[in-house]
Amino acid sequence: GAADAAGPEGAEGLFVLLGAGLAAASHPLLYVKLLVQVGHEPLPPTIGRNVLGRKVLYLPGFFTYARHIVEVDGKRGLFRGLTPRLISSTLSTITRGSVKKAFPLEDMEHVSNRDDVKTSLRKVVRETSHEMMMQCVSRVVSHPLHVISMRCMVQFVGREVKYSGVFSAIGRIFKEEGILGFFVGLVPHILGDVIFLWCCNLLAHFINTYAVDDNFSQASVIRSYTKFVMGIAVSMLTYPFLLVGDLMAVNNCGLRAGLPPYAPAFASWIHCWRYLSAQGQLFRGSSLLFRRAPIPAASFPID
Repeated sequence: GAADAAGPEGAEGLFVLLGAGLAAASHPLLYVKLLVQVGHEPLPPTIGRNVLGRKVLYLPGFFTYARHIVEVDGKRGLFRGLTPRLISSTLSTITRGSVKKAFPLEDMEHVSNRDDVKTSLRKVVRETSHEMMMQCVSRVVSHPLHVISMRCMVQFVGREVKYSGVFSAIGRIFKEEGILGFFVGLVPHILGDVIFLWCCNLLAHFINTYAVDDNFSQASVIRSYTKFVMGIAVSMLTYPFLLVGDLMAVNNCGLRAGLPPYAPAFASWIHCWRYLSAQGQLFRGSSLLFRRAPIPAASFPID
C-alpha cells in the first residue's frame, strides 16, 4: 500500500491527518457539548412527549443549539477553538506513536479460554499497563492546548476576546496562572482515562474468558465486539471525570462561563465534583439529543 511505501513516518503522517480531519468534523458537536457542560442554556425548553406519551420539557438538542450559534456567530462560529484543538490532537497522536516506539510491547500469541487463565490475565494486565502509560503521557502533553481550546470556546458565553491566538493564549495563561495554569483539570481527566482503560479491558477479558464459549462458531466475532460494548458502558461511568476536568479548565479564569452564576470558584476538582453531585448534574452534557429540562425542586407537589 501507499502507507507501507512511505514507511512508518508516512503511516504516522496519515494518522495525524485522519485525526485532524475527524477532530475538525466533530468540532461543532464537542463545542455544543462544552457549552452545555458549563451550563449555558440560551434557549428556552420546549414541550415534547416522552415514550409513554407524557408531556415533558426538553432542552434544545444539538441541532437547535448549533443553529443558535450560527445565528449569533455565523457558520464559522461553529469552529471556534478549532486551531488549538487540532494542535492538541496532533500532539496526542504523535506522542502516542513516540511512546510506542520507545517502549514497544512484545507480541504475545492469542490467548483463548482453553489456555491458562493466569497467563491470559497477565497478558491483559501487561497490555493495559502499556496502554495506560501511552494514554497518560499523551494526555499530559496535549492538555495545555486542550485548556486553551476550551477557554476559546466558552468565550461564546460572555462574548469575550481574552483568548484569541494560540501564542497569545499561552503567554496570557503563563503570566496569569504560571505553568500550573496549563494543567488545570488534568487530574480528573487522567483518573477518568485510567479507570476507563482498566475497567474496559478487565471486564472485556472476563466476559470473553468466562462467558463466551470457544466451541461457539462466532466466538472471535463476539470477542471483538465485547470491548466495544464495554467501552460504551464504561465511558458512561467515567463521564463525570471528563465533565469535572473540563469545568476545572475554565473555572475562575476570568471568563464569564467559569464564574457565578454558572459556577462558583472551585477550590479543587473534588469540590467541583461535590457541587455537581449535590445539584444532580454529574452527567450534564452526556447526551445531546434528548435533554430533559431539570425540574426545580420547588415545583414538586408536596404530599
